[in-house]
Amino acid sequence: MSWSVLLAADPSPEPVSLDEAAKQAGDAAGWVEENWSTWLNTGLRIALILVVALVLRLLLRRALTKLIDRMNRSAQAVEGTALGGLLVNAERRRQRSEAIGSVLRSVASFVILGTAGLMILGAFKIDLAPLLASAGVAGVAIGFGARNLVTDFLSGVFMIMEDQYGVGDSVDAGVASGEVIEVGLRVTKLRGDNGEIWYVRNGEIKRIGNLSQGWATAMVDVMVRSSEDLDHVRSVINEVADDLAKSEPWNERLWGPVEILGLNEVLLDSMTVRVTAKTMPGKALGVERELRWRIKQAFDAAGIRIVGGLPPVAEEAAAGDPTAGMAAPSAYASATSPQSLAATPIAPPANLAK
Repeated sequence: MSWSVLLAADPSPEPVSLDEAAKQAGDAAGWVEENWSTWLNTGLRIALILVVALVLRLLLRRALTKLIDRMNRSAQAVEGTALGGLLVNAERRRQRSEAIGSVLRSVASFVILGTAGLMILGAFKIDLAPLLASAGVAGVAIGFGARNLVTDFLSGVFMIMEDQYGVGDSVDAGVASGEVIEVGLRVTKLRGDNGEIWYVRNGEIKRIGNLSQGWATAMVDVMVRSSEDLDHVRSVINEVADDLAKSEPWNERLWGPVEILGLNEVLLDSMTVRVTAKTMPGKALGVERELRWRIKQAFDAAGIRIVGGLPPVAEEAAAGDPTAGMAAPSAYASATSPQSLAATPIAPPANLAK
């Protein structure tokens, strides 16, 4: 292969003159000189947006963290008082404050960083209208597909912020009841009476009955004979109530005096006296049992008889039917009955007898 063929197949680029190179370098320098101020302005704007967003996010998170810590410290301070353990549950306050703080921090970060991202895109002269429209459509589609999840989350947020219930409360959620052991933004865990754990979605809770807020009522019905002296019965119950109010630990569990409401029911052989007392939340059942125990002992000592309803009546044995062992009469017992005549043998003809 000759050198002419190689030169024809791989021709070398034409040399650039010094004048053309100088012209191209001057054009590039002029373009840079014209646009460097725009680049610098855009870069400074982006840097300023990022710095402001990060600083603002840091300050908000610190403020929320300090607020949550202050709430926890106040709960611990109240817990050390005489009634602090009854009125405030430290674990409940801690979980509630942590959940609210987590939600607020997440919302603040999303708003600040999302706004900063949109401002950065705007600094690059990008049209945000199609992007926002697409994000809106995608958000609607995701929200419609995950509406149950969104409902659970929003219900959990409002339940925590409104302090409808917390850890340690005894609640009736309709679909399940028991003691609250954990409160989440999507699911609430309940410990049932038999030890089972119920996972209840917050969006499924249509009503909630909190048995641990405020106070509870202990109610005892005492049924005595209708012939008993009501004044004597009242005096004995009052003595029991005074003794219960002075005893440990019932004096702390009773939040009011034991009251005798009067006769709740009057029958021919019995009457019912209703006794009530305002108690600490969740302690009504124990107070009722102690009241029954003490009232029974006091009534036995005072000679007052407690009745539990009408005495059972022995059922009399029904008299036996004398005809039960007799057989039904037979139609063949009568010789003139059609059945007997039909069963009688036919007599042979007279000519056959000869």
